[in-house]
Amino acid sequence: MDKQNITATIKIFIEEILPQGTKRREWYDLVTAGIRTLINEGWGSFWWKYKLYIKNKQVKKKNKRTFYQKENDILVALAKSKLKHFLSQPTFELFFPYYKEPIVSIIILTFNKAYLTYQCLESILAHTDVPYEVIIVDNASSDETLSLLERCKNVVVLKNNKNLGFIKGCNQAAAQVKGKYLLFLNNDTVVTAGWLSGLVKTIENYPKCGAVGCKLVWPNGKLQEAGSIIWQDGSTLGYGRGDDPWKPEYSYIREVDYCSGACLLVRKDLFQKLGGFDERYVPAYYEDSDLCLGIVKLGYTVVFQPKVVIFHHEFASSSLEKAESLMNINRSKFREKWSSCLRTRLFPSSQNILLARDKRIGERILFIDDRIPTLYQGFGFPRSYYIVKFLAELGYKLTIFPLQNGTPWQPSTNEFQELGIEVFYGEDLNFFHFCKTRIGYYNIILVSRPHNMRKVFHIIKRFFPNAVLIYDSEALFTNREILKAKVKGITLSKKNIKCMIREEINLMKKADVVISVSENEKRMIQKNGVNNVEILGHPLTVKENLLTFSERKDILFVGSFLSLDSPNEDAILYFTREIFPEVWQKLNCHLFIVGINPPDSVKKLSSSTITVTGYVEDIGEYYKKCRVFVVPHRYAGGIPWKLHEAMSYGIPAVVSKLIADQLGLSDEKEVLIARNKKEFIEKVIKLYLNKQMWYTLQQNAIEYVKKNCDPNTMKIALKKIIKKAQNKRKMQI
Repeated sequence: MDKQNITATIKIFIEEILPQGTKRREWYDLVTAGIRTLINEGWGSFWWKYKLYIKNKQVKKKNKRTFYQKENDILVALAKSKLKHFLSQPTFELFFPYYKEPIVSIIILTFNKAYLTYQCLESILAHTDVPYEVIIVDNASSDETLSLLERCKNVVVLKNNKNLGFIKGCNQAAAQVKGKYLLFLNNDTVVTAGWLSGLVKTIENYPKCGAVGCKLVWPNGKLQEAGSIIWQDGSTLGYGRGDDPWKPEYSYIREVDYCSGACLLVRKDLFQKLGGFDERYVPAYYEDSDLCLGIVKLGYTVVFQPKVVIFHHEFASSSLEKAESLMNINRSKFREKWSSCLRTRLFPSSQNILLARDKRIGERILFIDDRIPTLYQGFGFPRSYYIVKFLAELGYKLTIFPLQNGTPWQPSTNEFQELGIEVFYGEDLNFFHFCKTRIGYYNIILVSRPHNMRKVFHIIKRFFPNAVLIYDSEALFTNREILKAKVKGITLSKKNIKCMIREEINLMKKADVVISVSENEKRMIQKNGVNNVEILGHPLTVKENLLTFSERKDILFVGSFLSLDSPNEDAILYFTREIFPEVWQKLNCHLFIVGINPPDSVKKLSSSTITVTGYVEDIGEYYKKCRVFVVPHRYAGGIPWKLHEAMSYGIPAVVSKLIADQLGLSDEKEVLIARNKKEFIEKVIKLYLNKQMWYTLQQNAIEYVKKNCDPNTMKIALKKIIKKAQNKRKMQI
């Protein structure tokens, strides 16, 4: 007898004496898995799996006791009472809309538990916002389910004489659908606002998306899953199971192994191409994992969409014991079918969860800055915003960690999460603890600003010793502080200045590559002994449909005020006290001061001739309607985003010599340059009145933006910078 026949005989013998679903088979599988883990993976993995097994048993036991079996549970009691009230009123109906060509076909299976079905249908009716149809397959319910379904209008109901199970019932319904997409939905779920449009937008917009699932939350507010992982041994893990569902790590879009069939949107053509749910898993369990692997094999992706939240009474439609038994039986079938695919999967281990949670191919980058960057905050954050977006678009798997301010600024946070970026936020962020839980996870770390580099360098080297380190200087902070001291009348000794410069330069020397914002600052950095410097400026595009000279009026200043005594605060106070009074005497024009978080000193400037707007949602309206832009800064570092942005909107500017030098601008070419108070007054008045000069500056500024701020060029430059840093690190190893 050959080896294959011997193996088959042993399998038959085991099935006879240890049938699936029995306690003795459960113990046999447990011991076998333990021995296999010890041999193949060692004591560490064995111990982790054992602790996970015990924890899951405790969680399941707790959930079983708390939510699924207790008849006096307040949520179940409420659902039952609502159903009784509904059925007690002869005129009450659930009237669903009719669409001749529905986009989505919602498939629901029922087997008793009418109160859960009513709760589910009621939520669908309240919250569904795309054309849809509902197809319900009843598997021979014996409770009030049929009475409930008789009250549902414009719903397709398929009645079975016996319980066919989840898989056959879903395949039965799928043969009747009219929608482009199939939405498999458990009857023990409650959907929420925007749920279906969120899923549909994802499957239509995410590249090669074949299926999309949601964030499943238990009625107790704990997370069931944020996408799921398939391990090498065929076992599965719901990512984040039992944790707080609102944590940042569960709140960004990802490609995953699979999403639960409790709420899963699938392309109908792919479902049909795969022959529906594989009926080898009848009656249920592992069919969703199997379907998703099939979709991936066809060349498509399975996506987790965290913005869609569904509440799920897990195991409410069947007993926990029966579910576990079916899982054990079908796991072996699943493992046999997908054996070649599973070989490339990771071993089940706590150390592998982070690696396994995201199926996208790409290196992992940790981006560190003061705060989550936005376009409206200034201080280099608009540039950081685009760096983050470019990194995501280049295919890197990105995490943002704000060191100084954990506010989840909107709309940036949501935008980043929709791009597949993990964004950390909250009041109690702890960078040391964060790194400790992710030892060795990141390939590349990008740190912005010297105070952040100073704070995290030793932590980075401890927990990510092999990671490529890139330092984004954003601006030469020392230069800004020296200029500030001069403006304030503070004398700094040559020794102090040298010490300040040396400290900032020494931080740069610790990085594999330094990013500077301009050629001017690059030269300064290289002059102090740092050679590995690259330039990355501001990405902007020129706006269209610009208003003419005659259609515009008034003067505009733009700048955020995120810290006290900032360069922007000094600049606008200087302008309003020293320059604008004489300008107004000549022009009788208005001054608009636009920017987030103005301090009291700026708010007090409001008058009949000055408007302090604070934050505005659409700053473009001010760029479009104002005639002259002013940048009167006496100290600053880096390059001013606000001036580049103004140039892209076609509003000519008068700027201080400091600002012109930072950007390499020429007087009477791209801007007018003022070297003192008198020149600033004269040139603002001249530009405001001289139509020909106004158009000359506008056209030259637009050409400057086209040449120096092309987003695609900067994206390519960013990729090259990362490659250069990686090559340098390889040479050092």
